[in-house]
Amino acid sequence: MSKKCIGYAMCGSFCTFSKAIEQMKNLIDLNYDVLPIMSIAAYSTDTRFGKAKDFISQIEEITKKKIVNSISMAEPIGPKKMCDLLLISPCTGNTLGKISQGITDTPVTMAAKSHLRVLKPLLLCVATNDGLGASAQNIGRLLNTKNVFFVPMSQDDPENKPNSLVSHFELIPQCVEQGLSRIQSQPVFR
Repeated sequence: MSKKCIGYAMCGSFCTFSKAIEQMKNLIDLNYDVLPIMSIAAYSTDTRFGKAKDFISQIEEITKKKIVNSISMAEPIGPKKMCDLLLISPCTGNTLGKISQGITDTPVTMAAKSHLRVLKPLLLCVATNDGLGASAQNIGRLLNTKNVFFVPMSQDDPENKPNSLVSHFELIPQCVEQGLSRIQSQPVFR
């Protein structure tokens, strides 16, 4: 039996990159084939959390693959059925909104559109400061969208950031397995 391929897309929630990369390694250790994908911001922005070139090197070393980093590189993901499941981790509020509204102007949103059009599962690992604010309607809409699943999430700092939601990255392996079977991990909000 061949390995399941997980498209692993990363958006610009830079403070969660260490968690995301740790789970990328865990998926590979669990014998998944991982195709790395990065948004333009994630692929090119240096922050206090690290330099883009260092993240790129680390991810390409872990996966043994070049990162999909352009819209044209992401478009064939669906038609060529390159992934069994597409995971967006971290998934920012910006990306949630774009997927919810069908906007495809980054490698990650194109990968999602391309993947969903062949009815494959999309798993979202949210990390956004406005999850209970402006992004709440997009989360609600996507919870009701066929083939879209979420890694369970919680408020990460209710007192200082009352609208912020962050998924439980440690649940990614379990949620990938459930997503491949078209099961939403419950409860979604913990």
